[in-house]
Amino acid sequence: MKYLTFVVPSYNSQDYLARCVDTLLAGGEDVEIIIVNDGSTDATAAIADGYAAAHPTIVKVVHQENKGHGGAVNAGLAQATGRYLKVVDSDDWLDVRGLISVLFQMKNWEEKQQTVDMIVCNYVYDHLFDQKQHTVDYRNVFETNQICGWEGIGRFNPSQYLIMHALIFKTEILRKSGVELPLNTFYVDNLFAYQPLPYVKKICYLDVDLYHYFIGRDDQSINESVMMERIDQQIKVTKIVSECTNLADVEVSKLSTYMMRNISIMLAISSIHLLLIGTDEALAKRKELWNYIKTINRKLYWKLRLRTVGGLTYLPGKIGSLATVTGYRAAKTVIKFQ
Repeated sequence: MKYLTFVVPSYNSQDYLARCVDTLLAGGEDVEIIIVNDGSTDATAAIADGYAAAHPTIVKVVHQENKGHGGAVNAGLAQATGRYLKVVDSDDWLDVRGLISVLFQMKNWEEKQQTVDMIVCNYVYDHLFDQKQHTVDYRNVFETNQICGWEGIGRFNPSQYLIMHALIFKTEILRKSGVELPLNTFYVDNLFAYQPLPYVKKICYLDVDLYHYFIGRDDQSINESVMMERIDQQIKVTKIVSECTNLADVEVSKLSTYMMRNISIMLAISSIHLLLIGTDEALAKRKELWNYIKTINRKLYWKLRLRTVGGLTYLPGKIGSLATVTGYRAAKTVIKFQ
């Protein structure tokens, strides 16, 4: 049995793929590595095939035409046989000792017949070019090594979210949630880390710095200028996230509050970048985005406007816009978004 499937979306990753896969191989026969070659035009396909040839019982390769990050994740999920699943982007990597620790816990749960639907670990923003690191942990939200439900969690700090890099889902939960990521679209990791949450009943936080998120490249999707260029994709994913779950049906109030907060920050990011673009077209898109939320769920719209940080990014007039941008710049420095 494979305890953990890694899905590795890979597009023109020849410079990074080996570093990524080598760390995953530390899991040995307990893991399954599915490299999805997403229409690469460099040596990615050959590198992936080389790993599959060298480790036939561990590594699988899926070759497909370019469908974007979402299409690659969908393909990996469809092929996965592991009890749990984690997405590891091909330019990122895992801490080997952390991986061994996670696998040890999975085996322990298996022996005790314990159920865990979602595992939360720390992740590290790794600014390789600047030789700086910034670790995000969840010690204030969860008790370490304790299985709990949503009602047992603590309070998230303003900069804390359950992003894809921090999460390992039970594969069955992902399939039950019906999550299917849009093709050829960036920022779909937001949907992956959101839609399955109501199906998660048992959570365990492991206080290990597992995931290393390679950050700082000029072409990276979270680079501010790149995000503005891809603003339509941001908006698309924000809309999908806001409508994929009716928060009124979420029974646990702490989970409902967290999910609303998640929508709020996505709206805030889209609103701010549209303000930074500043054209008449961008400002019209900003208005349309908020009106879209109002159309699909008026009650949610007013909660977002009046009770969340997202509402502070949709203040009226030029003074409101200036306050929004000024606040964003300050928060970006303090919280270290990048």
